Amino acid sequence: MDDPGPNVPEFSVSEISGAIKATLEGAFGRVRVRGEVTEVRRYASGHTYFSLKDEGGKLTAILWKGQAARAGLKPEDGMEVIATGRITAYGDRSTYQIIVERLDYAGAGALLARIEALRVKLAGEGLFDSERKQALPLLPVVVGVVSSEQGAVIQDIRTTIARRFPRHILLWPVPVQGEGAAEKIAAAISGFDALPHDGPIPRPDVLIVARGGGSLEDLMAFNDEDVVRAAAACSIPLISAVGHETDTTLIDFAADRRAPTPTAAAELAVPSRAELAAQLAQTGARLLGGLGRLMQERRLRLQRAERGLPDLGALLATWRQRLDDRAERLRLALPRFVATKGERLPVLGERLRGGLRQALAKQGTLAASVLTRLRPAPLQARMREARARLEGLAARLESVSHEQVLARGYALVLDRKGNLLARATAIAPGMALTLKLADGEVAATADDGKPRQSSLPL
Repeated sequence: MDDPGPNVPEFSVSEISGAIKATLEGAFGRVRVRGEVTEVRRYASGHTYFSLKDEGGKLTAILWKGQAARAGLKPEDGMEVIATGRITAYGDRSTYQIIVERLDYAGAGALLARIEALRVKLAGEGLFDSERKQALPLLPVVVGVVSSEQGAVIQDIRTTIARRFPRHILLWPVPVQGEGAAEKIAAAISGFDALPHDGPIPRPDVLIVARGGGSLEDLMAFNDEDVVRAAAACSIPLISAVGHETDTTLIDFAADRRAPTPTAAAELAVPSRAELAAQLAQTGARLLGGLGRLMQERRLRLQRAERGLPDLGALLATWRQRLDDRAERLRLALPRFVATKGERLPVLGERLRGGLRQALAKQGTLAASVLTRLRPAPLQARMREARARLEGLAARLESVSHEQVLARGYALVLDRKGNLLARATAIAPGMALTLKLADGEVAATADDGKPRQSSLPL
């Protein structure tokens, strides 16, 4: 091998690295590179390192912290992107790389594939289940809107609500596309949901998330996972109105209702006052008509029942007349009854006397005795007999009274309180006694109180 000799220049490693870096940066400058994102690594410094690869090679890429907020996308493994940046070299490792300034999805196909993959993932978690959907309030007091404060969207919503049924509108302004839009939309939804019911800021009764139409890339903020999760977790009924009628984003699946346009969302949020008034009038008319028909039906039923009932006035008159008739007949019947019986009494008496005469004639003395007993005794004789019997009973009662017993020589023995002492055992020695005789009382004192055999004659 020939010796190059002293005519071949000699370079240091740093010089070679610098020359290569200058050549790369001069030859390529600012480029757009398409590839699949792999090997994503995020450091505590905030810088993100990843690789772009395709079927034939791999390129190291760096997204500096200061540029990440303006890059448009957050690199994730598996994303097919177009990276815009500068080609440079890293001499310490003898590698070349791209310093990324912006990331965009690589075509609609890649975007749709990523959206579909996220939709399947979130659907598997149950975020789109119909059981999670909330009913919209009939007449909300406050309508919350998450949208841009510029443009026709918020004006359409305000105009529609003012025309249908004026309500208080609370706007949370957010960017609806571009860098950081998804994070701010998710934060607005969560912020509305976190408002207390009795706080200084009124809590919305219904929420509208809206933006106008645009390309698939323009609507990507509403396909962001954080936005979809915030919409699914919101406890305020949420209406999604993103894009035109043919546009579909993932927030549409998580929302409680989807509206094809922001105007349609406002129509869903509040009812039409004129339609409500007409509906109330129609309902009132139907109620009055139903009440009238019900009253007519009840009136007919009462009339039919009335025809089946007897005439109470006529019934009372008949019974009143019948009562008067019975009372008059009763008043006349008693004297007639007595008169009739009185007329029959002499006949019966004569018949009785005739029968008695015949019996006396046949029985002689026995009949005469019976006839005598049948005759009533004179009243004076009966009174004399009763008086004699009463006087006899009074004499017998007087003979057994204690006064009569005392008059025969007996005495009653009483204690100091006047209680009768019938037994000697009831008298204690020295006990003060009172002897009650027929003609008075005598005080006495008991001796030893021992009972003795009575020596009085029987």
